[in-house]
Amino acid sequence: MEKATSPELANLKKELTDKGVKHLFASYVDMHGVSKSKVVPIAHFERMMSGSELCTGAALEGVPQDVSDEEVAAHPDPASCMVLPWQRDTAWFASDLWCEGKPFEPCSRNILGRQMARARSMGFTFNLGIEAEFFVLKDDATHRFVPMSDRKHLEKPAYDVARMLDNMGWMSELVAAMNELGLDVYSFDHEDGIGQFEVDFNYFDALSMSDRFVFLRLMAHEIARKHGGFATFMPKPYGDRAGSGAHFNMSLADAQTGKNLFVDDNDSRKLGISKLAYQFIGGILRHLPAICAVVAPTVNSYKRLILKGSMSGFTWAPVWACYGNNNRTNTVRIPRGGGRVELRAADSACNPYLGAAMALAAGLEGIEQGIDPGDPHLENMYLKSDAELKALGVKRLPKTLDEAVDAFEADPLSEQVFGKTMRDTWVEFKRDEWLSYLNHVSDWEYNRYLKFF
Repeated sequence: MEKATSPELANLKKELTDKGVKHLFASYVDMHGVSKSKVVPIAHFERMMSGSELCTGAALEGVPQDVSDEEVAAHPDPASCMVLPWQRDTAWFASDLWCEGKPFEPCSRNILGRQMARARSMGFTFNLGIEAEFFVLKDDATHRFVPMSDRKHLEKPAYDVARMLDNMGWMSELVAAMNELGLDVYSFDHEDGIGQFEVDFNYFDALSMSDRFVFLRLMAHEIARKHGGFATFMPKPYGDRAGSGAHFNMSLADAQTGKNLFVDDNDSRKLGISKLAYQFIGGILRHLPAICAVVAPTVNSYKRLILKGSMSGFTWAPVWACYGNNNRTNTVRIPRGGGRVELRAADSACNPYLGAAMALAAGLEGIEQGIDPGDPHLENMYLKSDAELKALGVKRLPKTLDEAVDAFEADPLSEQVFGKTMRDTWVEFKRDEWLSYLNHVSDWEYNRYLKFF
């Protein structure tokens, strides 16, 4: 294996050595967006940066290979390097997978990279912010999860100061770690679920943002463990409470100047966005059912995407395939101030590389084809009757993972973005996941039927 050498890599190795780093992760993700890696001593830094670490894709979910195939090689991105704030002798790199001397087509990071390259060829940089929502809970004596705070549950716990103070031990450590890594946290709060939190931080180009979101999920869990709990990015742990979204805040910038191309202060529709942004929205709406299969990727995801069910009233989750202003009852929302497009269907369990790739591809198609999304919806869409929605041409998002996978499989965009191998792998895995769920006998069924007849 030829060693990768350059002044930049030599400086990076020295910087890491000076910080006391001993161990390196050349990390990539499986189909779920979960970090996988071998561990490399820093003495072998140059070999690792050349792609020395080989892994068997068949041992992982959604890295589609046969056991007889050539192994995949992790090629670390030097710009993604992060020293673990909770374990400072270790550094983590986001990596692209290669196989047989070329980029591995089904690699999640490569899939997004291809769409980013397409955007650059059109003169754009795709910027992305992800609103991180998650629960921090602990196991009780019966191994049933409970919140870290032992206060009585409030019917509306959103923004509750007392519950936030009860969780400041792990949260302050997490925020400090995020800021150390340059994420620039600008707010955090207790959300509407029991033990649910949101942390808002700076946006980045979509590839860097996806790297950071994958790392954040790992970091949140590890820091919560230090305090006797665990972080869960399961979209809906409580049936009667709000679930965890991971809203995508998207914009296109000029690839040369960095100027936000979605801003237009003279927008005739009064949303503060440009014609380019409206066309991007048009593409998103066209492919929204298929996008849902990727940004809301689990059985549990669709228990979040419902109109009612939360103790605090409406779920605040998107239900209808429509767009509008700051109004949260649209799946695609333009936050006050304009300049970005928010996709609210995305949840905390998504693989951000794949979700961002699908959204970007759909948006670019909207621009290429000049798709107009129609007039925005400024009213409360939750209150519309079926007849009113039909008259408006507004359809419902998929109600289940099964419906979403059907839409994904039927949409040509899925193969264009994922490639045939990864697209077929995704469909097969998600169909198996749905069938496994259907075959499971739940507590609800025991409670309802065991002594019913």
